[in-house]
Order: sequence, then C-alpha cells, then structure tokens
Amino acid sequence: MSDKLVLIDGNSVIYRAFFALPLLNNDKGVYTNAVYGFTNMLLKILEDEKPTHMLVAFDAGKTTFRHETYQDYKGGRQKTPPELSEQIPLLKEVLDAFRIAHYQLDLYEADDIIGTLSRQAQEKDWDVTVISGDKDLLQLVSDKVTVNLTKKGISDIEAYTPAFMQEKMAIAPEQIIDLKALMGDSSDNIPGVPGVGEKTATKLLKQFDTVDNVYEHLDDVSGKKLQEKLENHKEEAFMSKRLVIIDRDSPIEVSLADMTYAGYPQTEVSAIFKDLGFQSLLNRIGDEAEEATGEREELSDIDFTITNEVTEDMLGDEAALVLEMLDDNYHYGKIEGIGVVNQSSAYFIPTETAVASEVFATWATDSSNSKIVFDAKKTLVALLNQGIHIKGITFDMLLGSYLLNPAENNHDIPAIAHRMGETDVLFDEEIFGKGAKMKVPKQDSLSEHVVRKTSVLFQIKDKMKEQLKTNEQYELLKELEMPLALILGKMEHTGVLVDMDRIKEMGDDLKQRLHDLEQEIYELAGEAFNLNSPKQLGPILFEKLGLPVIKKTKTGYSTAAGVLEQLQNEHDIIPKLLLYRQLGKLQSTYIAGLQKVVDKDTHKIHTRFNQALTQTGRLSSVEPNLQNIPIRLEEGRKIRQAFVPSQNDWIMFAADYSQIELRVLAHIAGDEKLVEAFTNNLDIHTRTAMDVFHVDRDDVTANMRRQAKAVNFGIVYGISDFGLSQSLGITRKEAKQFIERYFESYPDVKAYMDDIVQEAKHQGYVTTLMKRRRYLPEITSRNFNQRSFAERTAMNTPIQGSAADIIKKAMIDLHETLKEEKLEARMLLQVHDELILEAPKEEIEQLKDIVPATMENTVDLDVPLKVDYEYGASWFDAK
Repeated sequence: MSDKLVLIDGNSVIYRAFFALPLLNNDKGVYTNAVYGFTNMLLKILEDEKPTHMLVAFDAGKTTFRHETYQDYKGGRQKTPPELSEQIPLLKEVLDAFRIAHYQLDLYEADDIIGTLSRQAQEKDWDVTVISGDKDLLQLVSDKVTVNLTKKGISDIEAYTPAFMQEKMAIAPEQIIDLKALMGDSSDNIPGVPGVGEKTATKLLKQFDTVDNVYEHLDDVSGKKLQEKLENHKEEAFMSKRLVIIDRDSPIEVSLADMTYAGYPQTEVSAIFKDLGFQSLLNRIGDEAEEATGEREELSDIDFTITNEVTEDMLGDEAALVLEMLDDNYHYGKIEGIGVVNQSSAYFIPTETAVASEVFATWATDSSNSKIVFDAKKTLVALLNQGIHIKGITFDMLLGSYLLNPAENNHDIPAIAHRMGETDVLFDEEIFGKGAKMKVPKQDSLSEHVVRKTSVLFQIKDKMKEQLKTNEQYELLKELEMPLALILGKMEHTGVLVDMDRIKEMGDDLKQRLHDLEQEIYELAGEAFNLNSPKQLGPILFEKLGLPVIKKTKTGYSTAAGVLEQLQNEHDIIPKLLLYRQLGKLQSTYIAGLQKVVDKDTHKIHTRFNQALTQTGRLSSVEPNLQNIPIRLEEGRKIRQAFVPSQNDWIMFAADYSQIELRVLAHIAGDEKLVEAFTNNLDIHTRTAMDVFHVDRDDVTANMRRQAKAVNFGIVYGISDFGLSQSLGITRKEAKQFIERYFESYPDVKAYMDDIVQEAKHQGYVTTLMKRRRYLPEITSRNFNQRSFAERTAMNTPIQGSAADIIKKAMIDLHETLKEEKLEARMLLQVHDELILEAPKEEIEQLKDIVPATMENTVDLDVPLKVDYEYGASWFDAK
C-alpha cells in the first residue's frame, strides 16, 4: 500500500465546527459542540482517506513572522469566544486518544506547517490530502496534493485538484497567491488592491498570468480606473503577495515518521467519547478501531455453586445480589442469570430457577434481609417485571461510586473494583464483547463472571462506605440517593399512559399545518420551490424579495436560523419560514420519536431516569428524553396533551419550583437585595432590571426585563460576554457592560463567586448544601482555558447541584406524605424543576395543599421556596 498523508488545519476546522453547530455542552457543563463537529468529520476522514500518516496542525499564537511585514496582519479579528478556546485542549485530548499527531510552531501558522510537510511528502512521492476551510492552502495543490475545502459548515467538502481548480476557478494552484495579492482577504486583513474583487483579479490573471506581469504590462490593462487602482496600490499588492505565500521550508521539529497512523485504540477513544457525552459517535467506532491487545491478568480460583434449587441457607441475612443484563433498557431486557454471595458461600442461580422459587421471592421481599446491590433502581424494576418487589436494599454500589467519583464515566462493577484495587474480575467487554457483537457466553463463563462481580460487590462495600463517611457523603447516599432510586424505579415501572390516537392526530395536524405553511410561503414568494434547499431559498429572499443580505457562504446566501431571526421584521415570509422549520423538526423528532418508545401493549412509556450521570446531581432521562420536548413553541407544548392519566376520572397534577436556582443563589451568596426581593415576593427579573438600568419599577420595559432575565439565569450558569451576546442579540461589549453592572448591583454575588473559586483552589472541589462534591483538578491548571472553565464550574455547581438535591429531597418527602395520607396519587415524572403526578379527581383539594406545602418546606433556606401547580385532563392541561 502506498503512503498516504492527511494534514488537517486544526484551527480552521474547529472554528467552522463551532459556528456550524449549536452551542452545546455535556452533562459536566463542558462546551463540546466544536469538538463534536471536528470529531464527526475526523471519523469520516479516517474512513474515506485511510491514511498511513496523519497530523493536525494548529496556530501557535497571535504573532507570526508575517507581522514583521505587516503589523495589522489578521488585525480586526474578533477575540476567539472562550466557549471555543476552551475546546481546543479537549480536541487535543481526543487526538491523543486517536493516536493522531498534532503540532504547532511559534511564530508560524498551521498553513506553514502543512505546506512544509506536504512538500516533504510530495518529494517522497506520497499522496497528500489537506483538509481546511482556508483557500490560501489551494496554492499547495498538485498532482500529489489534494486540498479538501469545507464549503458549508464542515460536512460539505470540495476536493481541489489542478484540473478542478482550472474548471471551477479558471486559475492554476500557484496563481492563488497572485489572486489574493490582487483581491486581498478581509478575514486575514490582507489589503490587496481596493476595488479589485475575485472576478476582476481572475480576469487579470487569465490575461497576464502573475501579479508581476500585470504591473509589467499595466498599460495593457483595460479600463483607466482599474489601471489607476493598480498603480496607486502597487505596494499593497506586492506586500499582500508576500503575506499570502505559505512558507514551505518552515523550521518544524517533526518528521513524517512521527506522523505514522496505524489505527486507534477503541478502549481509549470509547472512554473519551463517553466522558464528552458523544453517545452517537460511540456506535461508529466498532470495526474501524484497532483494539488494544494485552494478556488478561491471571485470576485466582473462585469457589461457587451453580444451583437449580434455592434454599434459605444460600441467601442469609446479608448477601450481595447481582442481576446480569446485557440490555441497557432493563424495562424490556432479559436477566441472563443471578449472582448471590454471602459471608460464607457464592452461588449462580439461573433466572428461571430464581423467579420460580418461593424461597427466593420470600427472601427478596423481606426487608429484614439486607441486600447489597449494584444499581438499586435497575434491580427493583427488573424483579418487578418478574412479579417480585425487592425490599431491604441497604447499599447501592453504583450510587456510592457516583458520589465518590462524579466525573468518572464508567461505573460498572469491574471498573469500580479495579479503581479500588480489586482486580480479581474481568471487564464486561472481555466476556460479552461490545456493541452489536455482544453475546452471552456459555454458562460456565457466564456464571463465573457473574459470581466474581457479586463477590467483589460484597467485598468492597465496607471500604466504599468508609470513603463516603470520610467525605461526609454517607448520609447523602443513605438519606437521599438510595431512597430516591427506589422511588424512581417505581415511577419508571408504573410508566405514563400515552393517548396514541392523540399522538397520531397531532401528527396529522402537523402535516396539514406544514402543507398550509408551505402554500403560504409559496404565495409570499410568488413561486414554488424547495423550502429545504438554501440554494433555492437564498435567491428568493435576497434577490427576488430584496431582503438585506446578512451573511454569505462559499456557495451563496446563508439562510441559517440565526440569519432568518435577524430578518423577522423585514418580511412576512420570514416568521413563516422559521415556524415551518420548527414544526418540521417537531414532526420528525418528537411526534414520530415518541411513538417508537411507547409500549405496544400497554400504550405506556417507561422512561429511564439517569441518576448517576451528571456532575451536578441533576436527573436526566432517556427513551424518551423528556427534558428535550420543546415547550417554548405552542405546538411543542401540545405534545404534552398525549400524556394522560392511566385511569378514568383521574387527573394529571404538575408542580413546578419557581426560579429555584436563583433562590439558592440568594441563599448561598447571602446578597441582601436578592434575599429581600424573594422574601417580599417581588418579580426578580423586574428588580434586576431596576438595579442594572437604574430605573423605577414603572419604567422597566419588556425588553429590559428580558435582558435582566437572561443575565439572572446566565450568572447561574457562568455565562460569558460571548454567550450573553448570542442570547440577547447584542454586541459582546454591551454584554460585558451588562454583566459588570449586574455585579455592581449585587456585590455579594460577586464576592461569593470570588470566594468559591478560592475555596475550590484550596481543596480541589466544591460542594452543594447537601455535601455533594464536584472535583475540579483543572482549577490550578496553567492552561488559561482549562482554568477558566473550572472557575466557572466552581461558581455554578453549588447552585445547580443544591437545586438538584432539593428537588430530589422533595420527591422523597412527597412520596412519604402521600403514603401517610393514604392517597392514591402517585408521582410519574420529574422534568427539570417540575414533578408530575396522576391522581383521582376527588384528591385534588388535598393535593393543592399537600404538594406545594411539602415541596416548599423540604429544606430551610434564607429565602422562601415557591411552588406553582396546575392540574387537568393531561400533562398539557396541568401547565
């Protein structure tokens, strides 16, 4: 196989990825959209190009040797948003996991590194592919070097060869330098010749071949005005040419041999994908990855019994219990076998034997028998599906590990055991395989593995308990997380009834609505066209209708959502286009998606609440993800009409904490103004607008309140001036001034944030009101971006985490209250700060008192908690 070198312009690609994708962050609060986009593209490159050598080049800094020629080179560029800067170190971690080399060189740009390496590879007769969004690199194109330019975002790419350049641009690769010399480049602040654009520059090069020839034959240039422009700006043209030339002899300290690429270790790449939350990419890295190989560690002998009969002696007063399931969805997954280990013996019980045994059922349902488990919620639901309601769970290894290591992405039993020094158990992947290749081994291998896991669970429970007690977190486990796990398990098992007729009706309504909108848009446009084609939509908006052009792309006019939002008041067609897109997504993602996860027999959904995922302690949910149902759009909110009570004459009851995070902030910071506002039940956003804009209450406009609201909630999440500017559609300078005025108005909030950062630097972590920890090793990093992220995390985690803990405690308190009052009402869902119940209609009056009273009094803060509630025939009617 011939050698193939792939060179990626790291800064160019990650910059494009950042602006091509929404500003997203993972469950740890880390911004990941740019890294996700880059990595998505990287996987495709590896698949398509199959490189033998590879390198990602980065710019080393703002100053380059080109600044000696032109001090304003790249001047006028906006400062890189911190949300992007923070992702570059993450990208380098991803590249390290892939075993892909990356490099930067002081005073030189990524272009120069790529130019030098492509020359060296070309001299060895290697094939070279360069990936970038920068047209300057087209000067490298040759018979051996292809430059792939990103067109739209990072997914649409054009491969430039000499022939393609001649066809598309009517110039040769070496003429790119002359083209830029004449037309300049505003993105790099290269002046060129003012008034000479790409069309004119290309025409000149067709006639004269080079800039030098243009000036040697200036009298032959057609058009007096053009001659004058060229004459008056000759110096700028030749300076621009010097700036554009890529240095293909830069003093790099890496060799082609350093870039050898032989595949990536799947284990390491999987680990970093899990850590970053790239769930969709995990499915793509199966066969392409080169598995890391190594000899299995020698395991000690283990004595256990495979039994087809359960006796009381096998179980005992205290035992570890493991249900082995390969399917993540334990609502429908099969129990492959059961491990039971007590102080004196170990057993593997086939599932059929256990569920048919009265002895096992009696032991499992007897709360006086202590059960040590891994994942109490999964254990509860899986056994409920077999008609057994397990009681007496005294320790949950999953939740214990999660509290001790909230940043860890692998909490299965072998991984936990290895972290705690117990290595007498293999990893699940070594027994079952991965992904689509997972399968159940023969009973001998299966039974031994399950028993080893159960034995480890029994052995390390006391060690884990001591660690939790040392961290003052044992109470958090016993009083909050474990009781909640059982409540969540019961909620999941109960499920929520979905009105399938209503879902189908909504789908039909949306299709009709989309059709009507389509016709209205055609009428406003004066013609029919493909609404989903930017190439067709752009000319209609900006040429036919004459709307102001906001942004152009390489292929024409940008019709991205951000562009259309800026044009909302320019023409009636714009709001309709935006609505068309929103409704289209609603139809494809949510209406169709919800129908896929509804139980075909019961018409219920059994979402799974992730209790050991986020570092803030927040719950999330999957299949379906209830957090993501769009409620800002009326049609999105109406999806909740399909969630209905499971019995006739019952209602849905929803209770929602009002501004809980801001109330927690007021309590933790002790800011007098905030505390006073909440104590006196003032509208906090109006109060903030009054303080920040220095106006009386009657002078606060709707826009002022909107901006104040964005800042209030933004402060909780450590928003930057860039983030706020994007949210409010204002400049970064205005956003920065807004944030500064906020801190002037609420000095105790600023003091809290300064103090908590210092505390985090001192002890390495921050805590919530209930002692949940989040470790921040990057808080003392020399890397500015990593340190900045950790500082913002230190500020917001105690607020978000405390709010999450309060909601969890409220669920436990409410569960107990409903039992004490002997009510039939039961909790079904928790979504953000909202609890959803179903109950008989005759219990409404009691719930109106009990639910808000319980939730508002679950903890004692310096400000009152406030709960709003509604009820009705569906979840929609209860909001």
